Amino acid sequence: MQKTEQLYEGKAKKVFATEDPAYCIVSYKDDATAFNGLKKGTIAGKGVVNNRMSNFMFQLLEKNGIKTHYVEELNDRETLVRRVKIVPLEVIVRNKAAGSLSKRLGLPEGTPMKTPVLEFCYKNDDLGDPIVNEYHILAAELATKEEVETISAMALKINELMCEFFRSVNVDLIDFKLEFGRCADGTIVLADEISPDTCRFWDIHTQEKLDKDRFRRDMGGVEEAYEEMMKRIGL
Repeated sequence: MQKTEQLYEGKAKKVFATEDPAYCIVSYKDDATAFNGLKKGTIAGKGVVNNRMSNFMFQLLEKNGIKTHYVEELNDRETLVRRVKIVPLEVIVRNKAAGSLSKRLGLPEGTPMKTPVLEFCYKNDDLGDPIVNEYHILAAELATKEEVETISAMALKINELMCEFFRSVNVDLIDFKLEFGRCADGTIVLADEISPDTCRFWDIHTQEKLDKDRFRRDMGGVEEAYEEMMKRIGL
């Protein structure tokens, strides 16, 4: 299937229409941003890692009953996906305190949560992707009550599956961001990506960071961390 017009360009990806309106092509870039675009840079090979790793994880989740937008990997940087309308919510699942949660609650990074923490943020760069609760979501008509319930259940199931998988490759899944989309018939599916851009991965033994925090915090070894995650999952 061939690309036609460009539909969207974000911080990390471009999305193209195809000759079939039911599908589009996602193209992953090496561009890197942090802090809502205030910090910008390039991570060599990031697009390849994020594309291939996302596709691997989507297929793993599909085998375990999670519906996703994934259709077919076209090449190292491009993937054919079902065309969906993205629900304007970032869904964050936290297993241990890190990043903004540590700052908000005064918890040292790495503090285990007694239960996974589920957070919603309104996808709006101009507003800084503010945290919202179910009341905000329903009042602003960002999603229906049924969609929020479906998304929440899917996110927690995805967390269970991903924690189990990453433990098997000696990686601690600290937290991660998900996005969901509506298919033409209203079905909610997992969309966007699962990668070192959207997850915090720490080595289970050394606690070494293997994710985008190395870019955010000027820690160095960014490309090596992304490559290490590819190796861990066998790609």
